[in-house]
Amino acid sequence: MSESSELRAVRVWDLPTRLFHWALALCVVGLVITGKIGGNAIEWHVRLGLTTGALLVFRLLWGIFGGRWSRFGSFIYAPGTVLRYLRRDHRDGDHFEVGHNPLGAFSVFAMIGVLVIQVATGLVADDEIATTGPLNRFVATDTGLAATGWHKGWGQWLIIGLVVLHVGAIVVYRLRGIGLVSAMWRGDKLLPAAVPPSADSVRERLLALVLITLCAAGAVFVARLGG
Repeated sequence: MSESSELRAVRVWDLPTRLFHWALALCVVGLVITGKIGGNAIEWHVRLGLTTGALLVFRLLWGIFGGRWSRFGSFIYAPGTVLRYLRRDHRDGDHFEVGHNPLGAFSVFAMIGVLVIQVATGLVADDEIATTGPLNRFVATDTGLAATGWHKGWGQWLIIGLVVLHVGAIVVYRLRGIGLVSAMWRGDKLLPAAVPPSADSVRERLLALVLITLCAAGAVFVARLGG
């Protein structure tokens, strides 16, 4: 990016990715709040957990079928590439400034992985008071209790820690003049004209709608297994 005049608005984050991002953020905040409140709020905690599960399955699918910079293939980096990034040895074609750079990619995969485990343990959890996960009856009692211990202990604190790191990174980049939030809101970044954009047409959006509908149906099916 040698000259600002050579920059143009490039679609990086397609609409389905942006909607997923903000919906997941709201769900995570809601899960933390309802989990801490307890009582009748646990019913909403369960609903939000199922919604989060549907969103995560959608994101895993969208990491294969989504726009160019939303696909996992665009931000799975080889160890050597990560080392070059840390040494600031950037080469033509790296595109670290477009989607997720290596550190951002690590954050994304860590968040998805921890949330998947948190949802899975919640599905089989048993608080031994009034609430059990919809799949609890399919696992042994000891398994359900172990899942509950993780879900209410290390699991929630890992998520809170990752959220804090994520927000901290946003602030640091903002201080450097890089607006990560605005890019995820609008979908575009000012980038060299040679950078290929993500596909974000009606076709992609309809595909995303079909996928999220199937994921939502799956979440409803799982909920009904709990009776």
